[in-house]
Amino acid sequence: MPFAVPGTLAAPGKGHGKSRLYVLDGLRLVAALMVLAYHYITLRDGWGNDPHAISPTLYHVSQFGWLGVEVFFLISGFVICMSTWGRSLGDFVKSRVSRLYPAYWVGVLLTAAVLTIWPHVRSADNLETVLTNLTMLQQGVGVSDLDDVYWSLFIELKFYLLFALVVYRGVTYRRCVLFCGLWTVAGVVALKANSNFLSVWAIAPYSPYFIAGIAFYLMHRFKPTLLLWAIVAVEFLLAQHYVRGRLIMNVGAKASMAHGWPARVGVILAFAVMAAIALGVFDKVQWRWLVTAGSLTYPLYLLHMYIGFTLIDVLRKHVPAPVLLLAIVAFMLLLSYAVHRLVERPLGKWLRDGIQKGLQEMRRNSKSQAASESDTGRRDPEGPSNAVVDTYRVGTQRPSR
Repeated sequence: MPFAVPGTLAAPGKGHGKSRLYVLDGLRLVAALMVLAYHYITLRDGWGNDPHAISPTLYHVSQFGWLGVEVFFLISGFVICMSTWGRSLGDFVKSRVSRLYPAYWVGVLLTAAVLTIWPHVRSADNLETVLTNLTMLQQGVGVSDLDDVYWSLFIELKFYLLFALVVYRGVTYRRCVLFCGLWTVAGVVALKANSNFLSVWAIAPYSPYFIAGIAFYLMHRFKPTLLLWAIVAVEFLLAQHYVRGRLIMNVGAKASMAHGWPARVGVILAFAVMAAIALGVFDKVQWRWLVTAGSLTYPLYLLHMYIGFTLIDVLRKHVPAPVLLLAIVAFMLLLSYAVHRLVERPLGKWLRDGIQKGLQEMRRNSKSQAASESDTGRRDPEGPSNAVVDTYRVGTQRPSR
C-alpha cells in the first residue's frame, strides 16, 4: 500500500500523554479516497473512453489524486517511528506482518478471482503470478503486480527493512536523526554513484516523505528544534524536485498539458497538515468514528482498483456514470469494512500470537544452545575433560592415616 499501516496511533510523547492521534486516521482515509478518485475518474480503464464526461471539474481535480500516495508515505514515517519507540525488533516484525498480510492476501485472492471470471479490463495472468503476489515480494523477483496499486507496498517494505536497523539498536532521538541524515545522503548520491544497489534502497523519489514524517514525529514527541525543521525543509525541497517526474509518471502524455502547480501546492498542503499534527494543533480532535474510518483505508486501497474497474466495465452501459461512480465507492467502503472485521481482526490476532510463540521458541532454544556451548567451552578440547581429571586426581591421592 502506499501508506502507513500502523498497529496503533497512540502517541506517548511529551505533553501528549497516551492519547490517540485520531486526526491521522481521518487523514489516511482522505489519502485513500484521493487515490481512488484518481483511478476511477482520471483513468480510462473500465469506462471504455476518457471519463472526462463524468465531470470536467472532477476530472481536472482528480488527476492529482495520486498525491495521496505521498501523503501515505508522510504518515508512514511518522507512525512507524511512533509505534516502534521502546519496542524490540521482534515486536516490530510481529506488528508489521500481522498488519500487512491478512487484508493483502484477501485483496490478491479476490482480485485474482474477479479478473479470472471477468477478464474484461485485465486478466489475472497465470497461477504463478498470483501465488508469487501472495508473498508481497513479487517486484523483487521480477514478477508483475497483479494489481497496479501493489507497487507502493514494496516501497513500504524497503522502508521497514531500513528502519529495522534503528529498531534493532533501539529507537532513540539521536539514532532517528542519524537515520534521516544518512538516508538523505544516500538518496542524493544514488544516481551520481551509478550504483543500482544504492538506487534500489535509496528510493529517492519517495524517501523525503518518510524522512520528513520521522522528523515530524520527533517534533511531536519532544519539541520542535532548528535541526528538525532543517530536516523537514530539506526533504520538502527534495520532494518538490521530484514532483514533475511523478506528474509525468501518473498523467503520462497529458503531463505536457497539465499545470504542475496544483501538484506542488498539494505537497505544500501535505507538509503543512503534518506540521500542524506535529505541533499538536489537532490533539483535541477526539472523534471516535475516525478510528473506524481509518480502519477502512488499507483494505480500500488494496481492493478498489481492478475490482472497481471491472464493475464499471460491466455496469457502465446500464447505470448513469455519476450514479455508478457513487455506488461503486459505497460498495468498496462496505467491502473494506467487511474485510477489516472478518479477516484483518481475527487473522491478524492469529498471526500475532503465532509469531509471538515462534519468537519465544527461538529465544528459548537460542539460550539453551548458548548454555550448552558455554558448558562445552569449559572443557579442554586437547585433553581429558575436567571430570576425568578430577577422577584421576581422586584415584591417585594417598589415603589419609
